[in-house]
Amino acid sequence: MSINEGCLVLYKNRPARVKQVGEKLEIELEGNDTVKVRPKDVALLHPGPLQKLSDLPPHDGEVETAWEMLAGSTTTLAELAELVYVEYTPSTAWAAWQRVMEGLYFHGIPDEVVVHSEEKVTREKASREAKITEQQGWIAFVERVKAKQIIPSDDRYLREVVAFALERQPHSHLLQELGRAERPENAHALLLDLGYWDKTVDPYPQRLALVTTSPTFDLPDLPDEQRSDLTHLPAFAIDDEGCLDPDDALSLDSSAKGACRLWVHVADVAALVHPDDTADIEARAHGANLYLPEGTISMLPPKATHLLGLGLAEISPALSFGLDLDTNGQILDVEILPSWVRVTRLTYDEVELRLTEEPFQSLYRLAERFQQQRRDNGAIFIELPEVKIRVIDGQVVIRPLLPLRSRDLVTEAMLMAGQAVARFALEREIPFPFSTQTAVEIPPLKENSLAEMFAVRRMLKPSQMKSVPAPHGGLGLEGYVQTTSPLRRYLDMVVHQQLRAYLHGRPLLGTQELLERVGAAESIRSSARRAERLSRKHWTLIYLQQHPDWSGYGILVEKNGLRGIVLIPELDLETQLHLREDMPLDSQIFLTLKDVNLPELEAHFKISVGQFSLPNEVRQDA
Repeated sequence: MSINEGCLVLYKNRPARVKQVGEKLEIELEGNDTVKVRPKDVALLHPGPLQKLSDLPPHDGEVETAWEMLAGSTTTLAELAELVYVEYTPSTAWAAWQRVMEGLYFHGIPDEVVVHSEEKVTREKASREAKITEQQGWIAFVERVKAKQIIPSDDRYLREVVAFALERQPHSHLLQELGRAERPENAHALLLDLGYWDKTVDPYPQRLALVTTSPTFDLPDLPDEQRSDLTHLPAFAIDDEGCLDPDDALSLDSSAKGACRLWVHVADVAALVHPDDTADIEARAHGANLYLPEGTISMLPPKATHLLGLGLAEISPALSFGLDLDTNGQILDVEILPSWVRVTRLTYDEVELRLTEEPFQSLYRLAERFQQQRRDNGAIFIELPEVKIRVIDGQVVIRPLLPLRSRDLVTEAMLMAGQAVARFALEREIPFPFSTQTAVEIPPLKENSLAEMFAVRRMLKPSQMKSVPAPHGGLGLEGYVQTTSPLRRYLDMVVHQQLRAYLHGRPLLGTQELLERVGAAESIRSSARRAERLSRKHWTLIYLQQHPDWSGYGILVEKNGLRGIVLIPELDLETQLHLREDMPLDSQIFLTLKDVNLPELEAHFKISVGQFSLPNEVRQDA
């Protein structure tokens, strides 16, 4: 049929009346608006005549009866209108088309309406009823959320909020429904408010897409290979109390000919983990152990520590680095060999009390000399407060890490080993991941000025891993390789794999293979360090929630007008404050806890009136 004036047509799924026919059709829409359209933009529903669109009232008809008669066949809109409404008029044509658009019994176009089979109608009815039930369930759920009275079956709805809080999906239907901004922090707050999460849920490792479980697969036993017997040398693994993965130890052999020999023994991880085996690939995915206050997520299975941790058995396997030192602490030569060692485990506190005894006294003197060399070479030393945070039976314990000389002893010995191994690799052209850092010029620092230390830390460039050697400015070393923590850091393990391959005459990883490993580890490293930092702050705030009457001193380390950043040493926590008056950097301010916003990682403090003291030099000038 052709389209003439007065026809009823379909335009954008709504009825329209043709007012004038020409190259374009002038049609009247609901509301008396008119538009000009191409003939192909409309579909004919009835030839008319239709005087006005208001003549299309709703109709009651025998829809199901018509469907039963036609089920499984095809028809036209005209035939359908006659069957359902007895007659085919503009009004019944529009009513019949609405039934087609509903899609339950029919679908198609005016000239070819497909009538659904009984099976399809039954499925569609069930689907629609389920959607209605689901919508009703959702509405009831939202009301329960508003009343903070969720029930166990609400878990299926709240999983979506959890996924959004962990940044696993981009939107949250519930936050939209509640009119709240779609931010992970808001999802976290809602889950806490509903009691679905408790405050101990640490979302940050998962938000940063880190592996949050330790591997559990088995490892082979130690290979039967020749090892040098160094068990006659007293060896000491010195760590923090509670350390579960001791992977380095020290010995001093004063009987070495022509020089003092410092032995740095390191867990021989590469004896068990070979390039591209299952353990290597798993460790690469972790990048390093993830140290969280609530526990450690290791990059290797527990058996690795059980077999290789130094001092966990009477005799331990190690890869030992023998550093020959002159009287000034300069490294003359290095010997690297697989070994057996007898290790005694000690804490930093225990060694601190024994620094007047041998071999600790001599070890500390070596450390002092090497540290002075690094100072002379531009090393940067930052002494900011540090704390150890642990969660024990739900309670947060924060303990200060004191700047002990025993820590310096171990640190300097590990740096000596890293420098010696870097030289060893360069002389033999062994591809290694070298640790580098751009040097930064800093002015002389005032003693005990936390503000200056804080500023220097901001100035430092991040260290980088490269396949070519370059100086490490922050450490004051011409070349450096991290090599003493293969149980904890993947690239340290790669260094050990290269060293063992060299020592046993096996093929080395090439530069490209090494770069791939560096890239994989470095892509995870920044996320892991950020997760550790955020998790530490999360648990620090829980500590404050567990101690709501907390008060203590903070140090003003940065300011902009009357806005300042205050460092709280006993918590290793930074907070921003509005200062009531101008005061110099390093001023000591007495603070009391005001409130904690855990999802936003914010703690708010107030300054006790008059409770602050000036730095020493200001008091002296006064």
